[in-house]
Amino acid sequence: MRILMILLLAVFMLSACGNDEMQTQDSQGAEEMKHMQHDESGKLPEGLEEADDPKFQLGSKVIIQADHMEGMQGAEATIVGAFDTYAYEITYTPTDGGKHVDHHRWVIQEELKEANEHPLEPGIEATLEADHMEGMKGATAIVEKVEDTTVYMVDYTSTATGEEVKNHKWLTEEELSPLKE
Repeated sequence: MRILMILLLAVFMLSACGNDEMQTQDSQGAEEMKHMQHDESGKLPEGLEEADDPKFQLGSKVIIQADHMEGMQGAEATIVGAFDTYAYEITYTPTDGGKHVDHHRWVIQEELKEANEHPLEPGIEATLEADHMEGMKGATAIVEKVEDTTVYMVDYTSTATGEEVKNHKWLTEEELSPLKE
């Protein structure tokens, strides 16, 4: 009987630790959400061209498969822009002293100071002109990955907070699926 009591106590203690860890992760996600800047103006970088034949047309309803931030994955979204460009996954340290950001998805060719018509290779440093998050604009980034793709700007409602997000930049075709009605 004593062994059973010890085992039950151990299980209880371990489950409490797991809950603390989950609460910490939720708090970190909420903290990251505070630093996101949603530019509802829909202002686009200079030189960005609309996609000729996007998989998802303007006004289409889609489901977001990406989990770039809390409340995004599984959210229903409306396509408000589709553009052909190079999309970059980057790593950078914010200029405002914020935490180092690993593998941020996505910034695009037109949001990198050193970019021209050719894509930058992984490992190259570039200066960010994007302003998606606090401390991003002017930061030096390392290119981790590059994709020649169509990127989408979407409106959606966060599944975590209920917040309406307008003109979210950027999602790739692989991160979206058609809404099944």
